[in-house]
Amino acid sequence: MTADAATAMGAPVATSKDLFGHPRGLWYLTFAEAWERFSYYGMNALLVLYLSKYLLLPGHIEHVAGFGAFKAALDPLYHFLRMLFGQAPAPLVTPIAIGTAVTAVYTSGVYVTPIIGGLIADRLIGRTATVTIGALLMVLGHFLMAFEVSFVAAILCLFIGVGCFKGNIASQVGELYPAGDLRRASAYQVYMLGIQIAVIFAPTVCSFLAGSTWHWGFACAGFGMLIGLIVYLSGRKYLPPERPRGARAKVEGESVKLTLRDWFTVAVLVALLPALALSAIGNQEIFNAYEVWGDAHYNLNLFGFTLPVPTLISLDAIISTFMMFGVIAFWKWYGSHRKEPDEIVKILIGTAISACGPLLLAAGSAVEAATGQKVSLLWGIGFHLINDIGFSMVFPVGLALYSRASPKGLGGLVIGIYYLHLFMANLSTGVLGGMLETMSPTQFWLMHSGLVALGGAVILIFALLFHRLLAPTPEDVAGAKAD
Repeated sequence: MTADAATAMGAPVATSKDLFGHPRGLWYLTFAEAWERFSYYGMNALLVLYLSKYLLLPGHIEHVAGFGAFKAALDPLYHFLRMLFGQAPAPLVTPIAIGTAVTAVYTSGVYVTPIIGGLIADRLIGRTATVTIGALLMVLGHFLMAFEVSFVAAILCLFIGVGCFKGNIASQVGELYPAGDLRRASAYQVYMLGIQIAVIFAPTVCSFLAGSTWHWGFACAGFGMLIGLIVYLSGRKYLPPERPRGARAKVEGESVKLTLRDWFTVAVLVALLPALALSAIGNQEIFNAYEVWGDAHYNLNLFGFTLPVPTLISLDAIISTFMMFGVIAFWKWYGSHRKEPDEIVKILIGTAISACGPLLLAAGSAVEAATGQKVSLLWGIGFHLINDIGFSMVFPVGLALYSRASPKGLGGLVIGIYYLHLFMANLSTGVLGGMLETMSPTQFWLMHSGLVALGGAVILIFALLFHRLLAPTPEDVAGAKAD
């Protein structure tokens, strides 16, 4: 492929040799995102515990500027979601209910704003400027979390900052590869590996600092984000070039009109989001009610030392990292012997595996109810093993699917749309987490397994109905370009 052809297909201008079989830009993007996820998960590992055990208690909540208005806006949304899950409306009163709801709003909201960030980058100021602004806002947001009074302002900065950063940096991964390059799926798995490695350390480091004071943990997350920005800017020459925007795009002939097939593809990708959200609920609950449940039900004594609850997230990240390596190696081996499944088929397989994970938590809870002994961490390790094998074949492969299927010039927007399924999943965990106070733990985790399985059933229907659109052959792609 010539340099001009590569540039037209979204590959970087730099002609430096690949590193470990992938463009050098992938490694800069991976490390930048890893530090961003260090900041996100370091703060997120503390959030529900910080709210339910500290900030929402008398003597602290009175100091938070604007929290009354924030909660007043949250109440009707919480009531609506309870009704969607067949629950009667109930006020947010207890620290656990409020804490899981606020955590859900934060962890879901940051997956809506990437749509806005993608539009800003695609149509207005470009990826580099948008990512830089997002990183700076996130740094500010994490530092504001270090003070009780500025909690609401911190959440708002993080909402906007993640929106500008996340979708745009992920879309650049896909643009490193020309259309039809099978390395794209493995590139997103490498990208996810960087995230998983960061998550191993983030909860442990931030929770260790939070042991002295919560606010040191949040400040640590801010420094992590600052490092991520420095890494991103230092590798800019290896990243995809900025596309022309606005009037300049028209002058240079880069303005692309969407075909009927493009619009239909986007419609199918949007319609697939609820099923992907259901498939992710078991995984996303790890960052919300799972911590509250684990605090009450796990036996966390190890060699005479009681593990901090946030280390459960580090445990998940350690297992997930090994599982990601294993899945990448498996599909590389499988592909050398026979044809690899399409992306949508891999997602379907991963969802089926993920649905089995919460069954182990349900079984552990049943044993606890029968014996009166707290749940062994071995049940949790089994849950994380199964869940993370499934996750490794769902989330990064979904990124690859949406990146490849996105119409030219809308990569940032379509990746932002993909993150909406995590918005739906995380928002749902806020309602499901509140049910932990009204359901037995066994019923609670059986419900999660059923919801993930339901998502898999819907994905199967999409795979059967729209296989040629979601997994096109080279002839399909050539025909679409001819049209």
